[in-house]
Amino acid sequence: MTGLDTNVLARYYIEDTTDAEAELQRDSARRLIESGQALMISKTVLLELEWLMRGYYRLVSSDIQAVFEHVLALPQASIEDRGAVEQAVANMAAGFDFADALHHASYRACSAVASFDDRRFARRARRMGLTPTVIVPA
Repeated sequence: MTGLDTNVLARYYIEDTTDAEAELQRDSARRLIESGQALMISKTVLLELEWLMRGYYRLVSSDIQAVFEHVLALPQASIEDRGAVEQAVANMAAGFDFADALHHASYRACSAVASFDDRRFARRARRMGLTPTVIVPA
């Protein structure tokens, strides 16, 4: 099994024609990911990939969603804590920030999640009836 770093996934999913090395890396990433060999992708790599796509490459949410859905559909890829990642991707589609969605999904064994992000995280989680509940510490 081969674990993938963020930059390998980024080269696979993001067409960056800024230099010849990027093109070579894109071809290498494609060969590796499409080789059929067993791959492992960690939650932290996915979190970093989302930040890179949104923050650096300025991709829109629907494009990021499509990338994550494709990653989850790769039959040769084992995803760390797949259930949490699937839940995070679903909540991202409902308007959550991916990081908040992944944090929330990772705490599913807890009775509550504490956050000072009331407007974008806690209120949205309450409206959606998500468990665990998101509380704002007093």
